[in-house]
Amino acid sequence: MNRKFHIKKGDLVQVNAGEDKGKQGKVLQVFPEKERAIVEGINIVSKHTKPNAKHPQGGIIKQEAAIHISNLNVVDPSTNKPTRIGRKLGENGKLVRYAKKSGEILK
Repeated sequence: MNRKFHIKKGDLVQVNAGEDKGKQGKVLQVFPEKERAIVEGINIVSKHTKPNAKHPQGGIIKQEAAIHISNLNVVDPSTNKPTRIGRKLGENGKLVRYAKKSGEILK
C-alpha cells in the first residue's frame, strides 16, 4: 500500500500523545507500511544485546523505538508550535506541503 503521510524524514515533530507527550525531535526514519516513524530522543527503549563486533561487551543499550504517526504533529517553522499539514499546488505545478496555522510552505 502506497500512502502519503503528513511527516517526512528530517521534519521537526512534536509528540501529542503517550509517555513523551510535548517533546520535540527530528524524524530519523518513516515506515509507511507500518504507519510508524522513529524520532530522535523519543520513545527510548532498553534493548538487550549479545556481544558482537559493534558492542564487544554486549549488555543493555538504550535506543529509539518506532512511534505511531498519528501521535506526531509537524512543528511550524515560523511559530515553533505544532500544526496540521495541508497540500496545495506550488509555483512549479507540483504539490507542496504547507502549515495550516501560518500558511508557510515546508521544504
